[in-house]
Amino acid sequence: MSTKVNSPDELPQKPGIYIMKDKNEEIIYVGKSKSLKNRVKSYFQKNLDRAKTQVLMSHFNSLEYIVTNSEKEALILEANLIKKHRPRYNIRLKDDKRYPYVKLTDEDFPKIVITRNIGKTGTYYGPFTDVTAVRQTVKFLKQLFRIRTCKRMNGPCLNSQIDLCYGPCNGQITKEEYQEHIKKIDLFFQGKYNKIIKDLESEMKEAASKEEFEKAAIIRDQINSIDEVMKKQFVEFENDLDQDIIAISYTIQNAVVVVMNIRSGKIVGKDDFLMDGSRHTRSDEVISAFIKQYYGINRHIPKEILLEEEIPDNELIEEWLSDLRGNKVSLKVPQKGNKLRLVRMASKNANIIKNQKQKMENSMIELKKYLKLEKLPRVIEGYDISNISGKLAVGSKVSFLDGKPNKKQYKKFKMNTPGPNDFAMMKELLERRLKPLKEHYDKLRINEEDIKNKKSETEKVEPLKLGDEPNLIVIDGGKGQLGMAVDVLNEYKLNHIPIISLAKEFEEIYIPNSSFPIKIPQNNEALHLLQQVRDESHRFAVTYHRKLRSKKIEESPLDNIVGVGKKRKIELLKHFKDLDGVKKASIKEISEVKGMNEKVASNVYNYFNGEDNE
Repeated sequence: MSTKVNSPDELPQKPGIYIMKDKNEEIIYVGKSKSLKNRVKSYFQKNLDRAKTQVLMSHFNSLEYIVTNSEKEALILEANLIKKHRPRYNIRLKDDKRYPYVKLTDEDFPKIVITRNIGKTGTYYGPFTDVTAVRQTVKFLKQLFRIRTCKRMNGPCLNSQIDLCYGPCNGQITKEEYQEHIKKIDLFFQGKYNKIIKDLESEMKEAASKEEFEKAAIIRDQINSIDEVMKKQFVEFENDLDQDIIAISYTIQNAVVVVMNIRSGKIVGKDDFLMDGSRHTRSDEVISAFIKQYYGINRHIPKEILLEEEIPDNELIEEWLSDLRGNKVSLKVPQKGNKLRLVRMASKNANIIKNQKQKMENSMIELKKYLKLEKLPRVIEGYDISNISGKLAVGSKVSFLDGKPNKKQYKKFKMNTPGPNDFAMMKELLERRLKPLKEHYDKLRINEEDIKNKKSETEKVEPLKLGDEPNLIVIDGGKGQLGMAVDVLNEYKLNHIPIISLAKEFEEIYIPNSSFPIKIPQNNEALHLLQQVRDESHRFAVTYHRKLRSKKIEESPLDNIVGVGKKRKIELLKHFKDLDGVKKASIKEISEVKGMNEKVASNVYNYFNGEDNE
């Protein structure tokens, strides 16, 4: 529990962490020190030499501290509190819930699953930035080691019956035998492929000696599968290497950190992360903060971590990591040889990723300038409508975060507005999207009034998270569409949200309260970003519309007619536009449709005109 103080002079000369809060009692900074009093007093000097510290202290209001038994304990507590509270002025590993982890569940017969949340139980590997690759890996491991996938072991499942699972639910494998397969999965994520193969070869020989040839064949196939994975490794070094290589590069807003993982002499992974709050901060401090937060959760700690430069608290961090690993961990800054080559490779990757992210940042900065926005448009939402003559009308909302599609925030809508009326449909779409935001702000206003009137019971209103509210709305169309959309924002008292329409023909941008469109140069990144949002919202709407249309076609009464298969059904609906057109057509008209003949045309006509449908 923390202790509140009024002055840094009240702090003890002991190790611990200090917590700075603003006037709203929000934690704005967490730090650690081997001497709380000495460290915190440095913030209260008259001439602060760093701009970031000056800004921090301009928001400072109160101070709390927690004494620890050692500086190492303070380091661990600091990392945990930063991860928990994400203080505005700390260097923060950007929320990696967007990245998946692989988890081995903590059960007698564990499962292997993909998750974005780290709990207190189970073993975790990751995070992984390539979602597709991690899904393929998990699928490969499930099939390779026949790990169970069922939620509950309620008797033999289909997988056990078709040899995709060893069937622990049916007693076909003991707990000890099953755990041997789990150990191999653990070795796999450590990159110790040679160790897995060595163990499997011993098992295969033993099975063959006992004339268990079916088991030996299964193990042989497992060896071949892992051997294929080994061949795909693109760089190989000394066989016993167990290293992470960390490098950093800066964009305008953040730092990009790249981590390359070498296990058993092979590069098995490369991930990149953003560090928020790193602007105007030295690279050695960013790397130090990254290491504490990156390794401060349930993940593999390598024997050696290679860095570009020395970092603060080097020996303390080594001691902490060694405790986590269970034996010695070294932080090194190589000066020559293969290790230096690896650091340069990681640095090169960091620069490439920096350039990619910088391009995204530049597009948002340019967009802010052209549209005269108050804030950087980190969250951009695009909307579109898709229908055919008002039939099966759908709407789409896509969301871009920091210039990239954020598919977790995509949403599709079945429209209720009768058509064809794209204006009214777009109005309905915006109303349905913005209504929850309006309700949130209504609750917030009531909450503030309750607090002002000192009511004893007030409803707690959760703050909006990044992505809940757009910094910019983009709709397809011209000035008329924009006017309608602005009316919705005004009606819902959300006119603080910037909105534009993008007319496709000349790529003209219409903004509220302006008679003339904005023209962004064709080669400008800002226009490219807007076009990507507009095109993605169109693609998402059209895809959903086609899915519904396909489903409608599949459910057609035409399926009941002798001689009409899927191809003829599609040709009939395409030719006559809809089912009503088919019903009204003569035998001659039906027989003229591509793929039809007079006999099937008679069947269709008779079905809808009584003879076959009585």
